[in-house]
Amino acid sequence: MFPALLDTCVLWPSKQRDFLLSLAVVNLYRPLWSAAILEELQYCEIEKLTGKYGIPQAEAESRAARLIETMRDHFDDAEVQNWEPYDGTFGLTDPNDEHVIAAAVAGHAGAIVTDNLKHFPPDKVPPGIQVIAPGEFAANTVAVAPQLALQAVTTLTARFKKPPMSVDEFLSVLRERYGMDEAVELINDVR
Repeated sequence: MFPALLDTCVLWPSKQRDFLLSLAVVNLYRPLWSAAILEELQYCEIEKLTGKYGIPQAEAESRAARLIETMRDHFDDAEVQNWEPYDGTFGLTDPNDEHVIAAAVAGHAGAIVTDNLKHFPPDKVPPGIQVIAPGEFAANTVAVAPQLALQAVTTLTARFKKPPMSVDEFLSVLRERYGMDEAVELINDVR
């Protein structure tokens, strides 16, 4: 399976995260992340829940911790180990991004999926690692097996209870909120 490192910025939006991880559940790729990425995701999730949704701090912390625990449980081989020796060796403008490439190298990732493409200039990224936006990654991944991707979305949307969300509604969110037009078209073509 193709290993792809998911940066915090693509894991933070919940529906995008759900979609990308659902594609991994049906074995269309192997997700990777580091403890640092999960720590950053947990922090961002708490900020989102308290700031955007007004959820009390303690409940937000509990929900964020549960998210990280669930990700670790469901993808027990996704967390890259021993990336720290590579951290700080790539000469990125923002040293806070170094851990992402370090984890990609240690995890033997073929891609880094991120919204922050400018943070990872091609001359700083080791050969063999592609830096790709989530929309393009989703399209490339869905193209491998659109029927499996549809199965992933169908299974995912069946879990939405409050409020419920149909496959069509979810695909609209992917298209309108995340610009995943090509992935959505590929899925719709097999329906």
